[in-house]
Amino acid sequence: MKWVEVNVNKGYFISIEGPDGAGKSTQLKNIIKYFKEKDIDIIFTREPGGTEIGEKIRKIILDKENEKMCDMAEALLYAASRAQHVNEKIKPKLDEGRVVLCDRYVDSSIAYQGYGRELGELVTVINDYAIAGVKPDITILLLINPEEGRGRINNNEKDRLEIQKDDFHQRVYEGYRKLCEKEPSRFHVIDASKNIEAVKADIYSILDKIEL
Repeated sequence: MKWVEVNVNKGYFISIEGPDGAGKSTQLKNIIKYFKEKDIDIIFTREPGGTEIGEKIRKIILDKENEKMCDMAEALLYAASRAQHVNEKIKPKLDEGRVVLCDRYVDSSIAYQGYGRELGELVTVINDYAIAGVKPDITILLLINPEEGRGRINNNEKDRLEIQKDDFHQRVYEGYRKLCEKEPSRFHVIDASKNIEAVKADIYSILDKIEL
């Protein structure tokens, strides 16, 4: 089973991706502000999470005490949260013609579990079922090298994924780069090593081109 190539969204779906420390949280606030100033009502959500069930799964996945969690269990939990998210929230809002902005989506699983955990195509297959053909119209990828990105995060604030070893984060970074090569028309890559205002300007230039 493969992703459908035809855009089935009745609304507009934007996902924001990036390795740890890329500055997503800051730029998501700027994106929300951008649409508010345009008087465009958007649905903001996140992964893992976005629903009551998904948020409970999120706590399990990111809890540093769950160090015994195997890689496949992790991948399946992400997919389970996403399936609920798509079914309960993302697809219904898109069907209403709404603009949905999501902090991480399926590309995160492919980068983190497919490449980072080295589970390969299995992650794509699992998530083909989870997303049920619902793909972002555009994906804004904030890209920064792992060493610089992780240096921005306070050690006390790191979750179970963020505390993984350097080689894991390097594979995640390379995974994102390969995803861009596969779908260059969907991905819009931003150099996240720039200062906040420069990154914001680059993102706004992409958003200005969207016809809603």
